[in-house]
Amino acid sequence: MRLYENKIINFIEDVNHNRIADIIEDKFISYYGRRVAVSEKNSWVNSLNFLKNAIEISKINDNYIVIEYELPYCSRRIDVLLFGYNSDKKENVLIIELKQWSNEQVRHVDSDGNVEVRYQKGWVEQAHPSIQAEGYYYGIKAFNTYFEDNNISLSASVYCHNYTKNEQSVIFDSKFSEWLDKFPVYTKNDVNSLGEYFRNHLSGGGGDIIYNRFINSPIKPSKLLLDHTREMINDQQIFTLIDDQISAYNAIMSKAKKLSNSNEKSVIIVKGGPGTGKSVIALEVMGELMRNGQLVFHATGSSAFTNTLRKILGTISSRLFKFFNSFMNHEPNSIDVLICDEAHRIRENSTSMYTPKHLRTGLPQINELLSVSKLSIYFIDEFQIVRPNEIGSSELIMDAAKSLGIKEENIKTFELKTQFRCSGSDSYLRWLDNTLMIRNTDKEMLTKHDKMDFQIIEDPVDLKQMIDEKNTEKKNSARLVAGFCWPWSAPNPDGSLVEDVVIDGLAMPWEKKDQFWKWATDDSGMEQVGTVYTAQGFEFDYIGILFSDDLIYDWNINQWKAVPEKSYDRAAKRGNSNFDKHLKNVYRVLMSRAHKGCYVYFKNKDTEEYFRTKIKLYTDID
Repeated sequence: MRLYENKIINFIEDVNHNRIADIIEDKFISYYGRRVAVSEKNSWVNSLNFLKNAIEISKINDNYIVIEYELPYCSRRIDVLLFGYNSDKKENVLIIELKQWSNEQVRHVDSDGNVEVRYQKGWVEQAHPSIQAEGYYYGIKAFNTYFEDNNISLSASVYCHNYTKNEQSVIFDSKFSEWLDKFPVYTKNDVNSLGEYFRNHLSGGGGDIIYNRFINSPIKPSKLLLDHTREMINDQQIFTLIDDQISAYNAIMSKAKKLSNSNEKSVIIVKGGPGTGKSVIALEVMGELMRNGQLVFHATGSSAFTNTLRKILGTISSRLFKFFNSFMNHEPNSIDVLICDEAHRIRENSTSMYTPKHLRTGLPQINELLSVSKLSIYFIDEFQIVRPNEIGSSELIMDAAKSLGIKEENIKTFELKTQFRCSGSDSYLRWLDNTLMIRNTDKEMLTKHDKMDFQIIEDPVDLKQMIDEKNTEKKNSARLVAGFCWPWSAPNPDGSLVEDVVIDGLAMPWEKKDQFWKWATDDSGMEQVGTVYTAQGFEFDYIGILFSDDLIYDWNINQWKAVPEKSYDRAAKRGNSNFDKHLKNVYRVLMSRAHKGCYVYFKNKDTEEYFRTKIKLYTDID
């Protein structure tokens, strides 16, 4: 997706006639189906005028420009791409990141690679702009086959047109020199230098030819986390981190590096919705710290996810992957770093009926987790709580940390917003949250421009066939899931599974009771139905959902309504006055597991009709 694409000469004319921001705004509304923030439109007006001045100095009129280019499989947009030949007829593509920061808006922070920037809402820790440009550089190279040709050059730089370079300039501090050398930053005093930079790379013209080759080059398939877990832990960083992911990663690595020189405990909270890369960062951090010789443990509250990681990594590494209730007998600060993935699944305490008496600490589970490590990191999405006894929240973690004497300056919070799942469609997830009435967003309708392939399927047998076809094309790329609305039987004496899930002509078994954790990755899972408890934490190319009648839309009250008698999830519904909220989270989790497509069969036709009123896939909204 591109919000603006044109020849340079036409871009200059659009800026000079004060219509560039209006053109981009119209395309934005048409594509995303929502209004543009005033601040974003103002940034287009201001920054693109400065960029135009540098381009005019360079005299590169026979070139091509793209503004607001959306990265493959990602909701993040690159500000500007420029295309053209250099004087030696080598093909060049330039990434330009535009910043409106002034010197007074930027200050140092103790995390290597990060700075703090002041916005209207306050100070925010972010990656240095050169490091942000580096993320875009590798993000494009990772997926666009155009750059597999070694004769094609890709470069990235930053234009901070309101910033001044001097001895006190934070951005140009020597600690950033490694990145500044590779991905230079130009300031308001550098307009001539920036023009020369453009001229050196693009003076040969022919931008439209290069643009057409770039935009028509095949995009490589997206990477799935579990396909690369072994490499991430044992060998090297695999995933390219972008924007908010980088700042969180930098903060974690900086804190971990300084542990040996500090006696103070630290906490980092990383918030983010489905597909924002929480588990990617968690495993990339773990791998890098282990290679640096630090003692790191990874913990979750998910048996399926943890057991799958153990299976992938084998016996030696698997001892480092534990559950939240595994730290009752650990000494305080005995672990360098504890990574708590899916921290929303933290429970009130670690005790169960099977816990030996000598291990029962009587402490809240969060206190055990905070106590055992010097640095604890919590990856959390509070809208993914799917059990009444799950109480994990940012507030819980912060309050517990402060009660244990951890200094406020040693507690950091980051929020991930860039979407990498659901075809990189942040708007799909905002629509899903709005439709399920989990939170109010500005996305009321799913339109033809939303990249996620969302379909309502009339027949569950057809749904199963669609999932089978996807698995035939690529094994284990798709799964069928359902609300917990049927009994879950033990296997027959001969080991075969009981077809518990019976719905309108379809009969299938749940995942195998004593091996449920295999469902997401084992071949047998293609012929079994999964629940939220086995699907949470995993991702697939495609997901098929049997949306049952435990949660229905009631047109009489225009609200969602739980129907507990239709549910077999006894532990979840027992004494749960918020069962409707619980079920909305359940279906949100199920409907956000896929990268490419979500196909849904609705048992309740009122619910189906409600979803249909929220879809405008096949007509224009212009």
